[in-house]
Amino acid sequence: MRPSGDDWCFLPVVRDGGLSAIVGKFYYLDNGRVMNAVLVWCYARFGVAGQQWFGLISGALMLGLLWAAVAGTLPRAGMTVPRGVPLLLASMVTAMFLFGSPNTYKTFYWPAASVSHTLPPVFACAAALPLLRATSRRGRGFALLTVFVAGFLLGTLSEETCVVGVVVLSCLLLISGRIFPQERRTFFRGWCAAGITGIVIGSLILLSSPGSRHRRERHDAASILTPESLLASLRGFAHIAAILLTTWQYLGAFVAGLLLSLLTREHEGRLPPMRCGTLLARTGVCALLVSGYLCTVIAYPVFGPSVMTSTRLWNDYLLLYILLLVLLGTLLGRAWRESGRPTGLPTAAAASVYVFVCLALAVSLVHLDADMAVRARKWDHQDHWLRSQSATGAKVLPYTRLPISKMTEPFGDDGRKPWPASCVAHYYHLERVVLATGPPEHRHLQTQSITRRDRSTPARDPSSSKARRSLFPLAAAHTTAHQ
Repeated sequence: MRPSGDDWCFLPVVRDGGLSAIVGKFYYLDNGRVMNAVLVWCYARFGVAGQQWFGLISGALMLGLLWAAVAGTLPRAGMTVPRGVPLLLASMVTAMFLFGSPNTYKTFYWPAASVSHTLPPVFACAAALPLLRATSRRGRGFALLTVFVAGFLLGTLSEETCVVGVVVLSCLLLISGRIFPQERRTFFRGWCAAGITGIVIGSLILLSSPGSRHRRERHDAASILTPESLLASLRGFAHIAAILLTTWQYLGAFVAGLLLSLLTREHEGRLPPMRCGTLLARTGVCALLVSGYLCTVIAYPVFGPSVMTSTRLWNDYLLLYILLLVLLGTLLGRAWRESGRPTGLPTAAAASVYVFVCLALAVSLVHLDADMAVRARKWDHQDHWLRSQSATGAKVLPYTRLPISKMTEPFGDDGRKPWPASCVAHYYHLERVVLATGPPEHRHLQTQSITRRDRSTPARDPSSSKARRSLFPLAAAHTTAHQ
């Protein structure tokens, strides 16, 4: 993993100004997401090493949180399973979430996208951990405080995940009278209300920030409720839903739920009524459709038709889709067991599909691994060259594009899109970088040509010089369009 896209702009800001600089950049100029800025600082403060370790650390964190959520949910559902099954289920959910995407690099390995769209849904699930273990008055109070704080932080981290959270909690409020006994119903409703309140307060702080106002002005957010935008968002979400439904790898989540139910040891009398599961499934489908469409509506003014191809934006509701598949598999397995038929054959078939999906995901990552390795070698070579030239006093240097997985690189679209060239120049303490032409071994000739041209150029027009300098502020507003 090496920097690309927005990371070119984040790294020099954190290097030169630290946490306060990146928080100020986000809050006052970019999008208002203060918690997003804090997470960016957590990895960007280590420079390139933070990029390299981000995938391993964030992946382990998400697996651990989902494992804890599964392990806490099963006893509440009256299910006792063999040791290792909760980890088996959490591993498949994590694998589906991180590696089932058509563009794994952008949705997982790219830190700027992961902290905005991949980590937040998992954090939202983790907010339920104290609820699952609340057995005393103090435990219930801690659960209420945790969900409120988590909602508040999510409100300053990801607008789309907040939409999913509010929709899910609202749906749970509506059906709480039918799935919870009277003695637990009041507390659960209070827990949902606390989460919604925290999300609303955090979202209001985000939306009232100067950065969020600037973002809305740049992308004409007033058009979000026009009939054209709403209809285009509906078509975009229908396209996304078709892709998700026809991506066969997500079958792994379904068979993981099937295995969970078939391997349950507990007597059926301890399980909640089947109607509760089917009610949760129907409610989950409704929540997924509503929240997915609303997330598309929110993103459309910024991304336009590319909401259908920007797979990182799907992660805000993708985890809900995967968990829903697990629930459907669990319901099917329970129905099979209640029918009295033997469970050996379906268990073996589900385990085989589970292994096959894992192998398919691994094979699909082989090419990405090779591409990342090639880019890393080229990036390191160019990084060493740019640093050495900058140390000798060079101010304008050629930059060779190193695109990967449709990532934004300087001079895209045949050189017509310079962003983030200004951030690359700032990263290497240069005045500017230009698009390299010719093979890398001839870059020193191009550097000499640029130096001679700059020295022979007569006095420049002050207005053009001012326009050029305006490309290089620490917090360039152009960054937001790609965040």
